Amino acid sequence: MATTTMTVFPPSMEFVGTLVDGVRENLTLPVVLAVVIGILAVDVGVLYILLLLVTHTPRPETESERHYITVTPGGEKVKGRRLPEVLDEEVEAEVFMSVVVPAYNEELRIEMMLDEAVEFLNQEFPRSASSEKGKKGWEIVIVDDGSKDRTTDVVVDWMRRGVEKGLVREGDLRIVHLERNRGKGGAVAHGMRHIRGRYAVFADADGATKFSDLRTLLSRLQSIESTRPSPTNPSKTEHHGIAVGSRAHMVNSSAVVARSWYRNLLMYGFHTFLHVIGIQKIKDTQCGFKLFTRDTARLVFWESHCEGWIFDIECLLIAEEEKVGVEEVSVTWHEVEGTKMNLVRDSVRMAWDLVVLRAAYAVGVYGGVRRGWRRS
Repeated sequence: MATTTMTVFPPSMEFVGTLVDGVRENLTLPVVLAVVIGILAVDVGVLYILLLLVTHTPRPETESERHYITVTPGGEKVKGRRLPEVLDEEVEAEVFMSVVVPAYNEELRIEMMLDEAVEFLNQEFPRSASSEKGKKGWEIVIVDDGSKDRTTDVVVDWMRRGVEKGLVREGDLRIVHLERNRGKGGAVAHGMRHIRGRYAVFADADGATKFSDLRTLLSRLQSIESTRPSPTNPSKTEHHGIAVGSRAHMVNSSAVVARSWYRNLLMYGFHTFLHVIGIQKIKDTQCGFKLFTRDTARLVFWESHCEGWIFDIECLLIAEEEKVGVEEVSVTWHEVEGTKMNLVRDSVRMAWDLVVLRAAYAVGVYGGVRRGWRRS
């Protein structure tokens, strides 16, 4: 004989019993499913709103940041000249190679980088009409990221000497001074939006990477470079590809092994975290030496969000989303003293930024402006 369990409430609480009985009578499977779906929808909505609150919002360019400083043949410093806009698809490349250098308080290291870079660029991409296969001309765009030292003045002095020696011409080397510090990613993105080159590489101001490795990056990029019609102008052809400088081959070298144990621990931890969240194809995402075609630079930096250390990973995520080929290339690298990173603080910040970045692209918070532009 079946037994029925009854809940007995005191007279003053009989309304509770009536309410419970009513719930039992109406607690059908469709009702339960509707309640569960409603709760999930609310949770997803709350999480989406929280994600919107913590996503990265880049600072817009100011009017002064759209102009550059250079030196005339007479050694005079001139400023206020307008930068070109790579986001304007109608603007054609004026030189073969652009080099974007983010610089923050680099007065002690940037001259050595310029010595090496200009010597290589003059040899590899001369301005003469006989340049190999159209590899004619170059530029360096130094983005002074709100430095508190004499970085800009040091570069201007170097330019004066370079002009006098015939190493550079007016406009070959341009300085863009940001009014406030934006971070390495913000400085690189700003420079990449104002290049004149058919190809563009960004390189660190400390000269940690050997500049002649750009020759290998270019060769490997051209071997995977793909073409497609422009979605905004089908009569034009876009050229896409990225070559990523990599130090992965040096993991077991003396240069890395000799570093402090906690630096190596953080390095391995970061790589493991990248693997877990799905960044698995590129072994070294953080090397500051990456080469883009002009069209890919426009595509990647049209709507980049991260202005800190992990901006490199956003570049690779956009490339994956847009089906742009990426080639990893081993480069020569040596550690240079004077890093701007605080290992513990910046490692925690990078981990947090990675989670936000991955989530924002996964649910569509990021990418809308770029996709809208591509469809227009």
